[in-house]
Amino acid sequence: MENEQLDGIKRFYLLQTERVETYRLFDDGFQAYLKGAPQYNFPMYKKLVHEITTAFQKISADILTIEKMLLEHNRKDLADSIRKIQEFEERKLKLTAELQMMLQKQTDEPESEMQESINEHKNMVSEVISEINEEMDTLKYASEDLYTNMT
Repeated sequence: MENEQLDGIKRFYLLQTERVETYRLFDDGFQAYLKGAPQYNFPMYKKLVHEITTAFQKISADILTIEKMLLEHNRKDLADSIRKIQEFEERKLKLTAELQMMLQKQTDEPESEMQESINEHKNMVSEVISEINEEMDTLKYASEDLYTNMT
């Protein structure tokens, strides 16, 4: 039983690493898209967004399975941390999409007064990343018993 929980936590960390890599690919693709201004390659960007969305959906579905398993094993503490991380990740994705739209508008209309809003959004993304990291620490400490009971 604890082996299954430990495997779930380890799988969660791998999925989080995959999510971070997916964000990096998303940002790299967006930067390439912006460099094409004003003749944007929208079909390429649309395809990228579709692939990123699919990857995030798969990661989220896998994480929901882990959360459910932890609840079934009466580890509400671990499941709650994972749920909070999921909620923070959803917020981060929404803010990232909004930020990308602002950055494109600033590229298209350099005279627009977007910099303050862009900076605010960048700060909000940083705050959400900090919240994710804090909750990851909470999960780490809450799951320590699974590691120590394996020896």
